[in-house]
Amino acid sequence: MKQIDIGCGPKKAENHFGVDLFQFPGVDLVFDFDAGAWPIEDSSFDSARSIHVIEHISDTKNFFKEIHRICKDGAEVYIETPHFSWVDSWSDPTHRWHFSAGWYGPLQKGEYLGAIVGHFEHVKTVIEFNKSVRSWYPRLIVKLFGIETYERYYAFRYPARNIHTWLRVRK
Repeated sequence: MKQIDIGCGPKKAENHFGVDLFQFPGVDLVFDFDAGAWPIEDSSFDSARSIHVIEHISDTKNFFKEIHRICKDGAEVYIETPHFSWVDSWSDPTHRWHFSAGWYGPLQKGEYLGAIVGHFEHVKTVIEFNKSVRSWYPRLIVKLFGIETYERYYAFRYPARNIHTWLRVRK
């Protein structure tokens, strides 16, 4: 199984092909994700992961178009990004975007970005909360009423840390 770690930084996942903007130790390929087509062959990977990268990308449309292109049909794509309600989403001056848990919606079949970049099927999304005792309440809200209700009415009162999303490439 061939796997890629997109924006791996100095902590490349084990048994992954690591790509990054900077030449950290262990990075296999250095290039700018915003520079157009990536220097990687079509349908090369069975899975992809990108942890805390999409919030830095200027052209997210091209980012997902290239992920779709370099992954095989059925490849699982894992994306992790800060939740818009968490201070870390706003405290890094290099963050260009702030995401909600439903950020992947436009990439699905029948949606406008899916038609442009390629289709991604949503597998699941989990929002991660702080480990404090206070986080039991937003967890309960999500469990009883769903992520959308939590984000609409409670997110800034009870911030979530990260969004974990799994997608599947469909060609």
